[in-house]
Amino acid sequence: MAEFTATRVAPPALWLRRLALAGVLLAFGVVVLGAYVRLSAAGLGCPDWPGCYGHATPLGAHASASAAAIDFGKAWREMIHRYAALTLVLVIVLIAALAIAMRRTRVIPLGLAVGLLGIVVLQAALGMLTVTWQLTPLIVTLHLMFGMTTLALLWWLALTLRVRPVLLPSAPPRAARLVLLALAALALQIALGGWTSSNYAAIACPDFPACRGSFWPPADFHAAFVLWHPLSVNYEGGVLTDPARIAIHFTHRLGAILASLALIAAAAAVLRRRTLRYARGQALLVLLALALQLAIGATMVLRGFPLALATAHNAGAALALLAVLALLHRLRSHA
Repeated sequence: MAEFTATRVAPPALWLRRLALAGVLLAFGVVVLGAYVRLSAAGLGCPDWPGCYGHATPLGAHASASAAAIDFGKAWREMIHRYAALTLVLVIVLIAALAIAMRRTRVIPLGLAVGLLGIVVLQAALGMLTVTWQLTPLIVTLHLMFGMTTLALLWWLALTLRVRPVLLPSAPPRAARLVLLALAALALQIALGGWTSSNYAAIACPDFPACRGSFWPPADFHAAFVLWHPLSVNYEGGVLTDPARIAIHFTHRLGAILASLALIAAAAAVLRRRTLRYARGQALLVLLALALQLAIGATMVLRGFPLALATAHNAGAALALLAVLALLHRLRSHA
């Protein structure tokens, strides 16, 4: 195995990395807050955008004629999520501006920073549509996916700014391909989780490991995955039939099995190779994140879907995503 060393990034990038890490923490918080807002039925706590009943805060709406009809608990949850998202946008704008200003030094990957800015602008538009289109499931799911994408890009940027490798050992292509496959499987599973949540299908299977007492329950898979529905409908609480919701939940469970196998295979491919010992810590973190997520998911069902565990399930998905990306970056950079 080739020996290698690594030098720290240039001093001007140190505080930029801290800014990227702050963005990671903020993006993680926004994802978890978004899940909490959605799961606590506060997605339409403020039915307009970007304000709340025409005001910057629910306090401003308190004196309005419609104040009696406002659920201020839901309104505050929704607005706190928006304030956090706005702060994240400002952080990403600053990162992009610095990347452009320092483009000649190549301290920050310009394409990554500008792409991140584009993603967060799209994410803001999806946030607006989530409210104005009354929680249309496809938009809610896309909002989650682009939120996870924002988190992933910020994390990748922070990892990229960490070190610069000087001499690189060779990494087997098969290991990297398995990690990429695991990342794709995890992304698909997160999308299925978003579809399950946005269609209020989590409680369709109240038992575990079976669903309605069967390992292949009667379900309507055709209706379950119709992506587009009329915009004139309020989707809060869900509109699908029970068999369609069972199909969504059951598919999410099947996806969990496939994603778990992919993650285990990727981590095992790294752990069993001595030449990849520099990535063993990241591989173990992938297995730990997977075990945590599976435990949360099973406990959530067995305990009747308490809000805290349902929110933690979203946080667990985000942690698994960060762990897989850390492993992939380690294999690619060997730093």
